[in-house]
Amino acid sequence: MREKSIAVIRQLFENGEITEEIVEQLKQDDRKGVQALVRKHAKLQEKKQQQITDFKEMCYFENEARNNGRELVAGVDEAGRGPLAGPVVAASVILPQDFMLLGLNDSKQLSEKDRDYFYAIIKEQAISYHIAVISNETIDQMNILEATKLAMYEAVRGLEKQPNHILIDAVQLPELKMSSEAIIKGDARSVSIAAASILAKVTRDRLMKEIHNEFPMYDFNSNMGYGTKKHLEGLQSYGISPYHRKSFAPIREFITY
Repeated sequence: MREKSIAVIRQLFENGEITEEIVEQLKQDDRKGVQALVRKHAKLQEKKQQQITDFKEMCYFENEARNNGRELVAGVDEAGRGPLAGPVVAASVILPQDFMLLGLNDSKQLSEKDRDYFYAIIKEQAISYHIAVISNETIDQMNILEATKLAMYEAVRGLEKQPNHILIDAVQLPELKMSSEAIIKGDARSVSIAAASILAKVTRDRLMKEIHNEFPMYDFNSNMGYGTKKHLEGLQSYGISPYHRKSFAPIREFITY
């Protein structure tokens, strides 16, 4: 490899054309640029191995269910319980047993770019998924917790294939017909719940960006309905929109009769 330029070697690394045998050869190359590439490669390999370990740990609940004869396991999660405006969204997803998506995590821990990328992969590879949207009007009628449960129930009912077991992020859903378990911080501990959290959040964020086009004064495209300074300033100047949750305390003070 000594006859190759550092630029060519870098390109080989980027294209995934460097074998471990070649890496061992490159370790003997005294060029500083080559050694920097070798160190970078080692760090990337270490990161990948950690991601594989993390992913396998996140399969614990799914594997336990399958080992007990429950072949189809669905994860359920929601997005949008806390905002002052917009819907609450829930998603359910059944992943194939051989599914692997390194870096999968609670949607809130991922960048928007990664969420969008994972969103497409999850929808493409899922055995079944469904996303339910509950409006702010319904939230006002029944309260946010009950609206969240309604969204989760609808997400499960909408699956084309009904699961044998449900993994839910924190919320108990006693009316489910199949076995289920609520897992605290499940979106960081279960691959199925993490996948559902991404479907729910990406869907809701895109809806809020659409609403922003109609009501740009609240800055929904960046705050997603949460009570940021700019959002509150918009409320102070323009009052509420049709998408605000009137039952939420911070919004009630802006309602005029």
